[in-house]
Amino acid sequence: MLGKQAIFFHQGDYHAKLRKLVLRAFMPEAIKNIIPNIESIAKDSLQSFEGRLINTFQEMKTYTFNVALLSIFGKDEVLYREDLKRCYYILEKGYNSMPITLPGTLFNKSMKARKELAEILAKILSTRRKQMEENNHHHNDLLGSFMGDKEALTDQQIADNIIGVIFAARDTTASVLTWIVKYLGENPSVLQAVTEEQEAIVKSKEEYCDEDEEKVLSWADTKKMPITSRVIQETLRVASILSFTFREAVEDVQYDGYLIPKGWKVLPLFRNIHHSPEIFPEPDKFDPSRFEVAPKPNTFMPFGNGTHSCPGNELAKLEILVLLHHLTTKYRWSVVGTQNGIQYGPFALPQNGLPIRLFLKKDATPKASPCTS
Repeated sequence: MLGKQAIFFHQGDYHAKLRKLVLRAFMPEAIKNIIPNIESIAKDSLQSFEGRLINTFQEMKTYTFNVALLSIFGKDEVLYREDLKRCYYILEKGYNSMPITLPGTLFNKSMKARKELAEILAKILSTRRKQMEENNHHHNDLLGSFMGDKEALTDQQIADNIIGVIFAARDTTASVLTWIVKYLGENPSVLQAVTEEQEAIVKSKEEYCDEDEEKVLSWADTKKMPITSRVIQETLRVASILSFTFREAVEDVQYDGYLIPKGWKVLPLFRNIHHSPEIFPEPDKFDPSRFEVAPKPNTFMPFGNGTHSCPGNELAKLEILVLLHHLTTKYRWSVVGTQNGIQYGPFALPQNGLPIRLFLKKDATPKASPCTS
């Protein structure tokens, strides 16, 4: 369903080429330019939650989906957002379905949506090519990276990898955000520390903006969030969104007295490493301060490891920081019901997706025109 040409299913030269193209689009120099757009998406998302009973995971999926489209298509995504969303949401329902192509089955509906999704992507590619020919303009988004390569990818390769990136970028980051909301709610002192850090950024920006201007986040601001960043790290450790991965031994490996022959499949369990008391004392305790000291090599691998590690981790961290800035400075929330259980799908989640009610803090600032510093 993702497509045979997607980066996840390849190794060697083709994988290296794709990884280079993805990294080019998601490196700090590229993503820092879309911070205002990410911030706009975050603010609109949070505003839509106000006063409602929401499923945190489902709403965070919408947020991360919109950020994914922005990072892939740039501002062009607005024209196709709803069609892309409609088709992808149908497609994803069939990921774990039986591959039976009878009319009416989930698999059949998903494959039809996959075909329509490819047709929409073909329209976007056609429009982008005309823009490139007429204006000789190169876009810094992922699509621009794919289309601007000297050894051009085929339309099929581009489509497969765009769908693959949406799959990788949406649910994982939404899962992290859901767990962060849960852990911050359960740890008032940590929430207070994060809030104070974020409010200090708001206050510092008041020196650069007029009173009636809104304080827009900059890349430099995101580097002034060490406590918030440690909360993200600790959430990634405790929740271990990427619990394991699939690998193949490319040569004979001796490990702990055992031989793993070349060609054998290997299943590294990141959760076991992240919850080892020998590496992380009191591993079940949520304690962001443990990351005040950098972990030893190969003991903290939330985005995988090696050449197959997640190339979009900088974008994921950025969109989490931006949303947490506005969440903690403007809102508070209450969990509805007893949510101590964990539900398992592709990723572990708080029970029922963590139902919450979100409400404004009394000192929430009004909207105004943008200002950067």
